Amino acid sequence: MSSTIDGPVFRMENVTKRFGGLYALTDISLCVNQNQITGLIGPNGAGKSTLFNVTTSIYKPDGGDIFLKDEKITGKSSHHICWMGISRTFQLAKTSLSMSAFDNVLVGAIYGHKVRNKKARQEAMEALELVGLESKKDIITSHMTLSDRRLIEVARAMVSKPLIMLLDEPMAGLNPSEINNMLRVIKKARAERSVAILWVEHKVEAIFQLCDYIIVLDYGQILAEGKPEEIAQNNRVIEAYLGKPST
Repeated sequence: MSSTIDGPVFRMENVTKRFGGLYALTDISLCVNQNQITGLIGPNGAGKSTLFNVTTSIYKPDGGDIFLKDEKITGKSSHHICWMGISRTFQLAKTSLSMSAFDNVLVGAIYGHKVRNKKARQEAMEALELVGLESKKDIITSHMTLSDRRLIEVARAMVSKPLIMLLDEPMAGLNPSEINNMLRVIKKARAERSVAILWVEHKVEAIFQLCDYIIVLDYGQILAEGKPEEIAQNNRVIEAYLGKPST
């Protein structure tokens, strides 16, 4: 388990991202603490995936800064950001379908954590055990279920030993049993690795069940933030996200 970090593990300060005249993110400021699971919810087009892409340098922000611990990471390359301690999964599972489950995770150990040989193989196996796929390590990924491919992504994200892991809809397309298993894996990752998690998810019931804190985006701005019980009773959130009129 990693040592305690003073202050937030991750924070954004007044981050803005435009696409032409469209503001996808406007003055976003947020922070995530060590060992905290923070949910990021909002309607389609609210800016959730853009926030992840700005964080991992797929997009360059048009304003504001991003910090990992106290170090500014704005503008650094995606691979450098990974080495510093940010990993992620994607809405569409990005596993290499021609490789085995083990080799998919091994790539994360070698290129994400910069370890080699026996150490890389050991860490890849530990990550597969964390998500419960050790018995399927030799199966070619194209022969695996969507649920297992999403678990491989989580294992590959975890093997880079991140300070914070960005989960982009890891439950999309999963059935109730698979969702329960993913919840178990997320809880286990936090408990065993003390990793902070910023989690985008449309399955709101899962977010409310597991998260310590929730941030609601709407039209690229923070509509509300707080503990799950506070967000559940927020009339603006109910109206904008859940589609019910406020009272």
